[in-house]
Parts: sequence; structure tokens; C-alpha cells
Amino acid sequence: MKLAMIGFGQAGGKIVDRFLQYDKETGSNIVRAAVAVNSAKADLMGLEHIPEDQRILIGQSRVKGHGVGADNELGAEIAEEDIDEVQSAIDSIPVHEVDAFLVVAGLGGGTGSGGAPVISKHLKRIYTEPVYGLGILPGSDEGGIYTLNAARSFQTFVREVDNLLVFDNDAWRKTGESVQGGYEEINAEIVKRFGVLFSAGEVGEGEEVAESVVDSSEIINTLQGGGVTTVGYAEEEVETSSSGGLLSKFTGSDDAEDLDSANTTNRITSLVRKAALGRLTLPCEIDGTERALVVLGGPSQYLNRKGIERGRKWLEEQTGSMEVRGGDYPTERRGKVSSVVLLSGVTNVPRIKELQEVAIEAQDNIDEINQESEEQLDDLVNDDSDELESLF
Repeated sequence: MKLAMIGFGQAGGKIVDRFLQYDKETGSNIVRAAVAVNSAKADLMGLEHIPEDQRILIGQSRVKGHGVGADNELGAEIAEEDIDEVQSAIDSIPVHEVDAFLVVAGLGGGTGSGGAPVISKHLKRIYTEPVYGLGILPGSDEGGIYTLNAARSFQTFVREVDNLLVFDNDAWRKTGESVQGGYEEINAEIVKRFGVLFSAGEVGEGEEVAESVVDSSEIINTLQGGGVTTVGYAEEEVETSSSGGLLSKFTGSDDAEDLDSANTTNRITSLVRKAALGRLTLPCEIDGTERALVVLGGPSQYLNRKGIERGRKWLEEQTGSMEVRGGDYPTERRGKVSSVVLLSGVTNVPRIKELQEVAIEAQDNIDEINQESEEQLDDLVNDDSDELESLF
């Protein structure tokens, strides 16, 4: 799947930068174009792989390149004001060569959480290609303002994109881990999961074609319908062989090949279960999922149609969805078999419910504060009027 990626804010820029690094290391070539947008000049300067002419500094007249200080309302205003500058960078993207836009942002800060929904709405108005969001939720230990920003931004972001893929930092930070080290590892996990997913179906010259192809249309159809998406991943190391599986390599017998086929099928179904029931990018209950996609990657001798079909049927039973797609992605680059499970339209998500409660509570508090301010202003006006009357 060919993507035009736009990283908004510090986290968004770093993740898109990491996607470009992944592209170079694996040769997957999924990032057709990349743009980084930020209100902080230092964050843009710290990027390594996004071309300098595709790094856009916004809000210079208001924040002088120093960022918005976690003020996502200011971030949204700046994005609106400087949308033409962002569009100028997007104009250089060969849109006819991309399957979709992916807007990436951390939802806890100011620039990303405020600006990502703005640019997504703008893109949807102009282009016919799908516009997806990849939103990163802050950890609960990052502070109340970041949680409040995420609660506000999430509601807007999910409304402005064709589908919102979510990664929850709270589920991935390790106890005692440094902030910098933690974020670097989290970014690597994000790129690994989504990189394998979006690489499916992209066959280079001389590479093997999948037995059951998963192309960009399969991913688009799974994400179609909107809502929230989470992704699971599992992998297992295997020995690569130029002819047949492990047992056939050593014995050369038909029985061994049959037994190896059974082992391969069991390995695939096991990996699908681990991916779906293990650590998801956004933890949730998978029952009630509207649509799903399972992709198996690895050396072709360890991928078979029977295992993929079993894994797909198991996922159908667990989710209750009749819209579950599946396929394989042969690659000899790594001695691993991996399973990516995409669950779209998930509803039973405790973290989202928590964010919604935060947003409602914050709105109630704002209403109370506004009401108190109005009452105090009325009292002040009335007191001034009484004093004036007593003078005459």
C-alpha cells in the first residue's frame, strides 16, 4: 500500500521519520511521500530522513518557532491560519501514485492534537483518496493536560478521518524505563506493526507473489466505514530453507512433508491467536469488531492457505464479524513468520471510555467556571449600579 504520510507535531514527525527509516532498511517502499509539520523549529531540525524542504514550520508569527506549549486550541488555530503553507508541501506529492493519506500525531501535545484534525478535514475536502489517522494516546503518567488534550482531540480526529488507527502509550511504557528510551522503543513497535501491514501486497521485481494476495483494496475495504482501529502482532523465528520445510530438508520423505505442513498450519493459527489476544496497539475486547484483516508474512514455505483460512475462521468466531479478510505476504528478508491482525470498528475499549469521561467532566467544569464568571460579572455590574445610584 502506497501512502502519503503527514506527521503533525513532535511525535507525528518522529514516527513518520521512523517509517522512512523502515522503508530504507526493508525495501518495502510504502512511503511514497512524507511531510512533517510543527510549530517548534527544534523538533523539525531533529528529523533525519524527511527531506528538509518537506519540513513545514507553522505559526511563526504567533509562537516564533517555540511551539504552542501543549495548548491544542492554539495548535488548531495555527493549523487553520497556515493551511496554505502545508498545502504547498502536499502539492508536490504525486497523489496519483498513492492509495491513501496517513496523518500521524501524538494526541497529548498541542500542535499534533490540535492540528491533525484540521489537516485531515482539509485533505478530505480536496482529495478522493482515503484519509486515515494514526493517533498516539499519552500515558496516564504524562500529566492531566495531556490526557485532556487527548480526550478533546480524539473526538474531533475520529470524526474528520475515514478511520482512526490508535496506539496507546499507556499500554506500552515499561516500569522504570526512561522517557527517551521508552518513546524510541514505542515508535519502533508502531512502525513494525503498521509497516508489515501496509507492506502486504507490495511485490518487488523478482519477489514471490502471495498465494492469497492482500493488496491495498483489502486494507481500504477493511478500514471503510470509519471508527477506531487497533492492530495486533506476533512473530516466531524459523529456519529458512531453499527447498521445502524443516523436516523435508532433513529427511526428504513425503510423510515428513505432510507432517511439516501440519506444523506450518498449527504455527499460523497459533500466531493469529497470539496477535489478536496479545498486546494490541489499543487494548480492547475483540468481540463486536465490525471488520477484520489478518496478514501472515515470512518465508513462503512456512505459509499455507489452510493455516491462513483456519486463522481467518477463528477470527470470525471470536469477533462475531462476517467481514474478515486474510492473506499472506511472502518475504525472504527475515527468518521469521509474523502475523498482523487489524481489528476495525472496535467498540469495547476501556481507554476510550475513560477519555470520553474526562472530556465530559472537563466540559462540565468549563460550563461551571463560565457560569461562575458570568455570575461574578453580573454581581460586579449590579454593585457598580447600586453605588452610582447612591451618589445621585
